[in-house]
Amino acid sequence: MSVHSSVLDLIGDTPIVDVSVLSPNPSVRLLAKLESQNPAGSVKDRIAWAMVEEAEAAGTLTPGRTIIEPSSGNTGIGLAMIARIRGYPIKIVLPKNVSIERRQALEVFGAEIIWSPAEQGSNGAIYMARELANENPDWVFLYQYANEANPRAHYKTTGPEILRDVPEITHFVAGLGTSGTLMGVGTYLKENKPGVKVLAVEPPSGEQVQGLRSLDDGYIPPVFERWAGYELLDGKRIVRPRESIEHTRRLADQCGIFAGPSAGAALAGAVRVAEQIGRRPDGEIAATIVFIVCDGGWKYLSTGAWTGDLDEVAAEIEGLIVF
Repeated sequence: MSVHSSVLDLIGDTPIVDVSVLSPNPSVRLLAKLESQNPAGSVKDRIAWAMVEEAEAAGTLTPGRTIIEPSSGNTGIGLAMIARIRGYPIKIVLPKNVSIERRQALEVFGAEIIWSPAEQGSNGAIYMARELANENPDWVFLYQYANEANPRAHYKTTGPEILRDVPEITHFVAGLGTSGTLMGVGTYLKENKPGVKVLAVEPPSGEQVQGLRSLDDGYIPPVFERWAGYELLDGKRIVRPRESIEHTRRLADQCGIFAGPSAGAALAGAVRVAEQIGRRPDGEIAATIVFIVCDGGWKYLSTGAWTGDLDEVAAEIEGLIVF
């Protein structure tokens, strides 16, 4: 094993684990890509590093300039880690209804937190960050929802990793947040293996599954539109908060994978896809589904997701939002 010069060298090249024990269809393999193994704990490390690198290369981000970004979770933490290493001050606009672990992780990396109203959720954080960026033109607003480095990072890294490790892939399933993972990976897979189906997982309009958003709630990420999201996707699966918690627990109980609720939602979506695929009477594999485990479960311990009453936890999760 080689010695790395920086923890940033550990971003990407995450493992894939067979979790077919959770498949409802013996003809369908389920494979989990563990993005929780990134150094700051989530898939968002990829885009955080890509956005910073591209801003540095363009001369937009220079020593001493302050980064501002709306987030209620993983992107903010990834950016805060990188900003601490690279020496940039960073301000994260954070909705008040986030898990305490998210706030604590941002503080560990020295981020200044600017609170946005809880009732406005992540959209409120976006609007506030825009206003602050306009009022402070010397700050650098990376804006993950519209930054081309977001889907491009997944096009260049996550997609190629998946196809390299699972050349037999037939379906790709991921949660819809900024849409960067779906757009970047999906575009790469479609270009290099056109038969692959790309499916999004999102909550019902008006309900919260931590880490996901519904396009019907009034905000469509610009990267989704620019990367022709509606044409790219082969469908979507709607997953409610209770179902996401159930499958998050299944990942831990049956596979030893301690993941956040968005991973449970992605698994639930993958399970629904598997149920709709015909079984092979000869026992051969008919389909191979890869889904994204976005982050680890440690950021959600205070929600009681693994130990509390299922209905109570689901109700509490609906009051939190984490992107």
